Amino acid sequence: MNISARTHELPASRWHLLAVDDEPLNLEIIRECLDDPRIDLDLAPNAERAWQRLEAAQTPYSLAIVDRMMPGMSGIELLRRMKSDARFRHIPVIIQTAAAAPEEVREGIEAGAYYYLTKPYQPAALIAIVRAALADVADQAAAARRAAERAETLYLMDAAEFCFATLDDANRVAGLLASLCPVPDAAAMGLTELLINAIEHGNLGISYAEKSQLKREDIWEAEIVRRQALPEHRDKRARVAMQRTPTEIVFTVSDQGAGFDARRYLDFDPERAYDPNGRGIAMARLLSFVRIEYRGCGNQVTAAVALLA
Repeated sequence: MNISARTHELPASRWHLLAVDDEPLNLEIIRECLDDPRIDLDLAPNAERAWQRLEAAQTPYSLAIVDRMMPGMSGIELLRRMKSDARFRHIPVIIQTAAAAPEEVREGIEAGAYYYLTKPYQPAALIAIVRAALADVADQAAAARRAAERAETLYLMDAAEFCFATLDDANRVAGLLASLCPVPDAAAMGLTELLINAIEHGNLGISYAEKSQLKREDIWEAEIVRRQALPEHRDKRARVAMQRTPTEIVFTVSDQGAGFDARRYLDFDPERAYDPNGRGIAMARLLSFVRIEYRGCGNQVTAAVALLA
C-alpha cells in the first residue's frame, strides 16, 4: 500500500520530506509507503546525518519523520534542536516510537512533536498521519499567503465582523484577519483552526471521534459538504469579530452549535497524540495567541494577539 495508489490522499502540491531512523528496514518501509511522484523523500540513518541534510537542503523540508530512540543524538534531541533554530522550527515533526507511556509522549509534545506514530504501525497509519500533517501545512501556507496579499490595504482597520459558512470561507477570512497581525503566519494558523472548528464541531456537530475516523478515511471535507447541504444546517453561519486595542488585537469567534468542553483541548494530551486531529487549539494557544478563552457552553471563543511595542 502506498500513497500513489490513492492519489487523492495528499493536498495538491509537491513535498520535500525527511525520514530519520537507525534501522534500514524501517526507512525502506517509509520509502515504500510514501512512494509518490509528489514527494521528494530524503533518508537519514541517524540524527547527526539528518541535521546535516537539514542544513544542506536547497529546498526546505515540508515534514520530518523522526525515530525517537537512536544511538548518539536521540530523536527528541534532534527535535529540540530543530525547534530552537529559526531555520527549522516551522517544520512539523512526526515522532515514531515504541515508547508510548504518557510521560514519554508528553516529553515529545513539549519538545514540539505534534504528531505521533507507535511502532509497529500499519502503512495506513503512516499514510494517514502524513496526510493530516501535510494538509495542516498546506492550510497554514495558504492562509499566510492570503494574509500577505491583503496586508497593505487592511492595516488601518480597527474593527470588523465577518460571517462564514464553508471551509473556503474560513480560510479566506483567516488570511484576511491575519494580515492585521504582527506575525501573520502564526496568526493565520491559529485563526484558521478556530474558524474551522466553528464550522465542523460547532455548526455541523462533527464530534472529535467522528473527525478522527473521517480523517483516517480521507473523507472529512466531503462529509462537511454533505452536512452543510442538509436542511438543518444549510442556513447556519459562524461569525468572527475583530477589535483592535492599543496593545492587542482581539478576535471573537461564535457559532450556532451546542458547544463543547474546550478545557481538555487547550493543552496537548498524550492520549490524543496518535490521532490525526485534536492538536489545533493547543497549537494555536502555544504559537498564535497570548490568550484563548472559551465562553458559555463553548460555542464562543476569544483569542488575542499582542501588538508589537
